[in-house]
Amino acid sequence: MAFFVFFLLLAPMLSDVVPRSAALNPSIACNSTLDPKFCMTFLTRPRDCSLHDYGRFSLAKSLSNARMFLDLVDLYLARRSTLSPTSVMALQDCRLLSSLNIDFLTTASVTVNYTDTLLGHQAEKLQTLLSALVTNQKTCSDGLKAVPISDGLAVPISDCTKLYSMSLALFNKAWVMPNKTNRGNRSASEVTPHRRGLLFHEALVDGDRRLPLWISGSKRELLERWRRRTQRLLQDGTDTILVHNIVLVSQDGKGDYTSITAAVNSAPSNLDGTTAGYYLIFVAAGIYQEYVVVGQRKTYLMMIGEGINQTVVTGNHNVADGRTTFNSATFAVVGQGFVAMNMTFRNTAGPAKGQAVAIRNGADLSAFYLCSFEGYQDTLYAHSMRQFYRECDIYGTVDYIFGDAAAVFQRCNVYSRLPLHGQGNTITAQGRSDPNQNTGTSMQSCRFLAAADLKAAGHSTRTYLGRPWQLYSRTVIMESFIDALVDPAGWLPWNGSFALATLYYAEFRNSGPGAGTASRVKWPGFHVIRSGEADNFTASKFIQGDNWLSLAGVPYDRGLKL
Repeated sequence: MAFFVFFLLLAPMLSDVVPRSAALNPSIACNSTLDPKFCMTFLTRPRDCSLHDYGRFSLAKSLSNARMFLDLVDLYLARRSTLSPTSVMALQDCRLLSSLNIDFLTTASVTVNYTDTLLGHQAEKLQTLLSALVTNQKTCSDGLKAVPISDGLAVPISDCTKLYSMSLALFNKAWVMPNKTNRGNRSASEVTPHRRGLLFHEALVDGDRRLPLWISGSKRELLERWRRRTQRLLQDGTDTILVHNIVLVSQDGKGDYTSITAAVNSAPSNLDGTTAGYYLIFVAAGIYQEYVVVGQRKTYLMMIGEGINQTVVTGNHNVADGRTTFNSATFAVVGQGFVAMNMTFRNTAGPAKGQAVAIRNGADLSAFYLCSFEGYQDTLYAHSMRQFYRECDIYGTVDYIFGDAAAVFQRCNVYSRLPLHGQGNTITAQGRSDPNQNTGTSMQSCRFLAAADLKAAGHSTRTYLGRPWQLYSRTVIMESFIDALVDPAGWLPWNGSFALATLYYAEFRNSGPGAGTASRVKWPGFHVIRSGEADNFTASKFIQGDNWLSLAGVPYDRGLKL
């Protein structure tokens, strides 16, 4: 009987096996890449190899180049005394991104070096890492363009960019299923994880149970207050939350820490949230004027505040004052499995300061629930990896939801603000630069509305659903309410005809006075789609949400409305 149950769990995974081991001429393998000629300079071998061999070789070459590029960045940083502050900041961004790329390539190489077959969830994870690899290099390149040192790094950046694109294309060809209908399948370990630790709902929510005895009196008082103020969050949660440890941030000194940064630094490194649970940080009500970074090693960290506009993280870094867009974030997160609830993230630089990020998210399997993001230009930087936003409020003006993550927004309120005189509003600027990336922005059951200041101005500002930041920009708006503020054309060009034939913009079953598609743009890349295509951009399929969202205790809609 045990064997039969195990086989039933394994059966869906067997269908994900993709054998591609036949010998193949390198020219055929290179046809799947963006630059076949460049690819051929690397794949010329004494004999024909399999797609898997070409993929492994490409990853190894990319890893070698990534290490050399990081060394080159360090050489420039060693001369930082001769560089401008903006140049140093751009190089520091590149250093962080290059370090991440080395980790991503190492993980991918180790995973594929000893197998020709990957289960569906494994292939999705590696495709996500290699998509982020391309995004990271593009971010580094963009940051260096505006500084005087860029000439010496132009060729190395270009070579790495082409190699990373080649590695992603060959990986997709060798290991990713052409038809990902089963990409929501879980592995056996994901179906029945071995859970240890404290069940959050049992410990803090159930009225028949008491708080753990080891929680001190002052902390118990604050946690009880938190519990009373977050009943809705607790009622909507889809599952128990496994907790490794609890700490409390409170500015009155009654908690464990008085700053969010100190609490983040206290978290253990490389926590496995699937077995050990989350490191849970309660943040009491208050205005926290600090710049918070959740680094790569701070995994499965959960942060819960006392409510929107009650627990607020705020800053004012911006590009006009000499920062890179990447480095202007008030709150930045990279560690896998990050979850935030009941908080506001704010950048107060204002519309005159240009790009000023409230939150930058590059954390895989990250989720934000009942949060608010407030800024003007570039408010929410969904930089990379798989992300989910539920019942959040997002405020901004120009490109205020941007980046190159695979991001799903559900039941969010999207508020366009009053921009500078003469400016228009563009809600999204999705940054997919390679057609092999699994990235894009999906907005389902959201509401696109005018903020109070824009409403008071009488909707005279032109507002658009988005514009193509990069060549393969991909955004889908579905089952959402679009108010009259959105221009009938719907979408705005970036620069002339750039990307209009290669982007993928789609709308599906939207409602409201701004939802009509009769006057929408006539670009080759714009589509009014049907349910079968829209289904590919749901939380279940686009970000494999069935595998991880319930672990985070965040409610979500698996598919389309019936």
